Amino acid sequence: MIEVKNVTKSFDGKTILHDVSAVFETGKTNLIIGQSGSGKTVLMKSIVGLVRPEEGEILFDGRDLMKMDIEQTKKLREEIGMLFQGSALFDSETVLGNVMFPLTMFTNMTPAEIKDRAEFCLERVNLQGADDKFPSEISGGMQKRVAIARAIALNPKYLFCDEPNSGLDPKTSILIDELLSDITHEYNITTIINTHDMNSVLGIGENIIFINKGYREWVGNMNEIYQSTNEALNEFVFATDLFQKVKDYIIHNSHR
Repeated sequence: MIEVKNVTKSFDGKTILHDVSAVFETGKTNLIIGQSGSGKTVLMKSIVGLVRPEEGEILFDGRDLMKMDIEQTKKLREEIGMLFQGSALFDSETVLGNVMFPLTMFTNMTPAEIKDRAEFCLERVNLQGADDKFPSEISGGMQKRVAIARAIALNPKYLFCDEPNSGLDPKTSILIDELLSDITHEYNITTIINTHDMNSVLGIGENIIFINKGYREWVGNMNEIYQSTNEALNEFVFATDLFQKVKDYIIHNSHR
């Protein structure tokens, strides 16, 4: 579990996060949502430790990131997996080489053990037979799956995903969502996903944090979001006619 308590962050005298508190639960897909410029990316970067808030606590199972020294921070980062928006694969490395990279860098495993672990992770994301291909030779969806395999290679306790469906078609996006959800539950990971994708919100949002203008305005899940009376949230989530019709249909049938 990750707890954020009363976090405030400013840049150049402008406050981006205002006294934000939130709980990100273990074994669940925790989503941070909000409009561009709302502060959600700054919140994720604060939790990961890429930026340092002026005030507040960030607790990883009770361990306060804000009070850690360099060695403690390094140890914590070994427990974290990252899935970047653009996959961030090494173009000069094969699919297998990309997944082997963190194992080579951060473990004392033998070359045979590293290869076995990397192949297992690729099998887990349904990429058998792609070991010797290069990122340029595979689709965007496959690249995302390679990135997920690399992110879970070190068996992380915490998994951070920044816009995992960016640039993907709707069908592939759903497959990536389902894969992240399955891995979260299977390995009991605290997964935090920063997303604009409303399909993700309504499909795998077990714990949703809505950030608006730097404030935490709403917390709930994918079922409760249909009943929300928060105007800013409704405007953001149900901006399109399709999602508004879905909401109206669900509310109408719930009152029967």
